[in-house]
Amino acid sequence: MTKFGDQAFRSDQNNQMWKEMTYAGAQSFLRRRYTRNLESVDVAVSGIPYDGAVTFRPGCRFGPQSIRTASVQLAELSSFPFGIELHENLNVVDWGDCYLDPHNPETISDTIFQHAKNILSSKVKLLTFGGDHFVSYPLIKAHAEFHGPIALLQFDAHCDTWPDDGKRLDHGTMFSRGVSEGIIDASSSTQVGLRTVNYDDYGFEILTAPWIHRNGLDATIKTIKDRAGEKPLYISFDVDGLDPAFAPGTGTPVPGGLASWQAFELIRCLGDMNLIGMDIVEVSPPYDNSEITALAAATVAHDWLCLLAIKNGAQKTEIGKV
Repeated sequence: MTKFGDQAFRSDQNNQMWKEMTYAGAQSFLRRRYTRNLESVDVAVSGIPYDGAVTFRPGCRFGPQSIRTASVQLAELSSFPFGIELHENLNVVDWGDCYLDPHNPETISDTIFQHAKNILSSKVKLLTFGGDHFVSYPLIKAHAEFHGPIALLQFDAHCDTWPDDGKRLDHGTMFSRGVSEGIIDASSSTQVGLRTVNYDDYGFEILTAPWIHRNGLDATIKTIKDRAGEKPLYISFDVDGLDPAFAPGTGTPVPGGLASWQAFELIRCLGDMNLIGMDIVEVSPPYDNSEITALAAATVAHDWLCLLAIKNGAQKTEIGKV
């Protein structure tokens, strides 16, 4: 019997894809099944709805649900530009959101860390939606428990390496903390799209947005790959790495950033890297226009999943000149 609608909670299999009205129904990410059973799962999607560490505009606690909502059309058709049926080649589930107690901020970091560690212990990859950028610190800490120091690929307008005392809940200091604690290998890491000045680079390779505009994507990709090599690569994608024209819905917008197409191309060229995890952060729906920012975030997440599906054996069927 053909089944229709609300597969997120009605389906009993992870790899099914039912017909859905794009404008209705349960809106999990890519219409994947909501479950916390991780047996035979390749990737668990989870939200971290926390924005208590922002320094300017709040609202990214609503980011996970907005990215899920923006993913409905991506679930409707074969994956562009790869030409694959994602759900047939990658077992993805939506775990739901990490439960947090925002009234006890001293618990936030450890709660996120334990949340990620519990999921990763099932030998699945974790795709996380923030939330503000601070959530990347406990996420990376959890990944480092399983992989050792990670190579970080950071898309961002900001360095996020300001001085840190090891205790702050601050979305601008967590990567300096990560380097000092040895969970980030700065010598293999690259920051992409920066438009702020910090006189201490902490060992990161910094590719500013103007540099990328002048030198192009090929030079950018070569730098990223030469730095990371075969090391475990964790991608942290702050949507303010995009220009506000392409991502108005964020807390700290900075003009002059990447276009969404540039970001997509950079992600799509990383399929031969040792991809271990990804977070997408700082989507703030109250400042978004027509879901522009959420759509970009959902597409970045979708494209990363497609890279994993191809690693799993999915055969690309490219139509036209791509």
